[in-house]
Amino acid sequence: MPDRKMFWRIMRRLLAANRGRLFVILLALGAGATITAALLNLQVDAKRRITAEFRTFGSNVVLVPKNSSSTTSGTLPESATRSVPTHLAGEEVRVISALYLIADVSVPSSGKATSAVIAGLNPFAFLTIFPRSSSDTETNHSAENVCVLGVRVARQLNAQQGAELVISIGSRRESRHVASFKETGGPEDDRIEISLRVAQRLADLPRRISSIELRVPGTPDAIQSYVAELQRQIPEADVRPIRQFTEGEAKIYDRISSILSATVALVLVLTGLCVMAAMTNVAMERRNDVGLMKAIGGATRRVLRLFLAEAALLGLTSGVLGGAAGILLSMWLGKAVFGIAARPRLIVYPVAVGLTIIVAIAGAYPLRRLTNIRPAAVFRGEA
Repeated sequence: MPDRKMFWRIMRRLLAANRGRLFVILLALGAGATITAALLNLQVDAKRRITAEFRTFGSNVVLVPKNSSSTTSGTLPESATRSVPTHLAGEEVRVISALYLIADVSVPSSGKATSAVIAGLNPFAFLTIFPRSSSDTETNHSAENVCVLGVRVARQLNAQQGAELVISIGSRRESRHVASFKETGGPEDDRIEISLRVAQRLADLPRRISSIELRVPGTPDAIQSYVAELQRQIPEADVRPIRQFTEGEAKIYDRISSILSATVALVLVLTGLCVMAAMTNVAMERRNDVGLMKAIGGATRRVLRLFLAEAALLGLTSGVLGGAAGILLSMWLGKAVFGIAARPRLIVYPVAVGLTIIVAIAGAYPLRRLTNIRPAAVFRGEA
């Protein structure tokens, strides 16, 4: 207990002896911790942001029938979707059942008609709520009664939002209202999306689907393992990963991660050099203190441990304050760059604090020279 009290008393004296120089060390460590925490938080959050952006491009895994010449016109049972694992590594797998048809489409109000691809989807969600007018307040505009038009089909039909659309296959007809329009620059611009149940009635294929479209999160290796497991669980389907999406997502994240990791390493090295330069001056100023400690019986190991504890305390203080500031900085940077604030990741905070402590201890390397000081040389003014 007396040793512990003496230890903290000496620590307080050491920290108060060179306040200006120690403030410079705290500033360097704090700035390094801030930048490190900000970049690490952006790096961890980049995975979520890239995954969210790639989801807008659609599915990256598709299940289709193995034998398209079967009596069910190359379809799968809708019950197959229940065999699809809906989570991978704690993240949700987005599952869409689809039935694709070719049907005749007309707009009675404009007199236009054409043939178009019909996509029956489950779940089906239209982009814009259909605006009710005063004359049809009693109309039920649920997902069963509306459709979404690709922009190119809409131009061919000269269809406006709210217009009635008649879809027919032979003698089977369905009338729907245009809820919204879709423009992706892809094949979705040439098709009409409706509810899966409506498409099944039009095709007279109850409880049958053309494909199961999945948006699977994770790395290419994780997705490949998921695809292999899916093939075993649903043997009647051909599981096809869309490699352009999975590999493209991985490459972009790897590049961003490499750049941010290299920047973090550079910041830590520069911070360590700044601390080392300041500690060199501190070591020169503390020769007399070390000589006195050794003269009254202080062991070299204890003296060195004392200065390392001082460096660790400076690193801890800087890491705690700088790490918190860095996470706030990353949220601001995410808002400024991506338009959405980066989500604070709890794992980043202790990592940033730990790295700052390591840099502070490594930067205190010049203090090791104090262990070679001889008390007699100090008192004679030779050191």
